Amino acid sequence: MSHRRAVVLMLLVTLLWSTAGVVTRHLEAARGFELTFWRSGFNALALILGLRWLRGPQLWAQLLAAPRLVWLSGLCWAVMFTAFMVALSLTSVANVLVTMALGPLLTALLSRLVLKQQMPARTWWAIALASAGIAWMFGHELGQGGGNTAGQGVLGMLVALGVPLAAAVNWCVLQHVGHGESSDKAAEDMPLAVLFGALISALTMLPLAWPMQSSWHDLTLLAGLGVFQLAIPCLLAVRLSRVLIGPELALLGQLELVLGVLWAWVWAGEDPSSAALVGGAMVLLALAGNEILAWRNPLKRSRKMAKQLTQFPRREA
Repeated sequence: MSHRRAVVLMLLVTLLWSTAGVVTRHLEAARGFELTFWRSGFNALALILGLRWLRGPQLWAQLLAAPRLVWLSGLCWAVMFTAFMVALSLTSVANVLVTMALGPLLTALLSRLVLKQQMPARTWWAIALASAGIAWMFGHELGQGGGNTAGQGVLGMLVALGVPLAAAVNWCVLQHVGHGESSDKAAEDMPLAVLFGALISALTMLPLAWPMQSSWHDLTLLAGLGVFQLAIPCLLAVRLSRVLIGPELALLGQLELVLGVLWAWVWAGEDPSSAALVGGAMVLLALAGNEILAWRNPLKRSRKMAKQLTQFPRREA
């Protein structure tokens, strides 16, 4: 798979991820732990059926024999699945998504410290700009005063911080496996981590979800989230980790911020704050600038090499 195709597919993954916020705003009764349980449960069911169809009866043996890195990645997916939905029940879609803009910075730092990953200067500048957006939003939220609404908003953002923290570890694990010496063999097990994450999230939320209040309308929407907003895009993201490095995956994923706020504004009537709009614009600018420079640099190098080749004297036959 080419790098450009991987980038386009990752943008599709981000588009699917961005639908969670607006769909949850149309639920009738499911809230908090219950909606987290149902979304993760439907995700697990879809993954069991899909992976069983792809891998056959040996799926269960592969689950039991999964290496530790698969379990570590699965734990990260579980935190991401759980913290995101709980945070949505505490604060606005915009606040949750902009908080997740810390993901590229944390991923880049962890990749640098653990994997000794070298990154171009353009990516560091893009991460710094995206991080400035979240700092602006946090300052605005904390400046609203000490009321219950402001306190709940801060709590929601603190819970949402679990998403970029877990994502940073997860992207580094996927990068280590996908770009390591035994990548072909080890990468085959990584889709199982998404299933582990869904099962851990659903089982953890089950005792807290009682009494169940979801209507059939809610269950239909949550089933759609489990399949199309989690199962399919997460499996795609695991596959793309064999082409894209961790910080790039995290940075491309920030388009979810802009799209998620847009969907909640257009279809759920949730007006984003001015701070969320400014933060989203900064993240979008960082994302666009980083990818434009990434695509232009190879073109410049190829033109330079072509020019140098034309300057070499030809040998006589």
